Amino acid sequence: MAFFEKDGVKFEVDEDGFIVNPDDWNEAVAKALASTEDISTLNEDHWKIMNYLRDYYKKFGVAPMIRKLCKETGYPLKQIYELFPSGPAKGACKLAGLPKPTGCV
Repeated sequence: MAFFEKDGVKFEVDEDGFIVNPDDWNEAVAKALASTEDISTLNEDHWKIMNYLRDYYKKFGVAPMIRKLCKETGYPLKQIYELFPSGPAKGACKLAGLPKPTGCV
């Protein structure tokens, strides 16, 4: 495995840049990973989506389906792509500290 380090934050990532141990995630990790997704600043909307993803993952052990993510957060898919240009799976889940989704989001 590889390590990602930025601004004094260091953690293990897989070959796709997803955090290996979701328990290592915190806001500093999300901010560090944002640079890999061409996101310069995380705003309230980013945090709302990431927190929803983390809560859902903790409860069910998987990322939610896209429809559920949109419905329960109130963000249309277009806006999620505006916030996370690489999409809900690669961008949002990555920054939220979830493992790389397989078939969800």
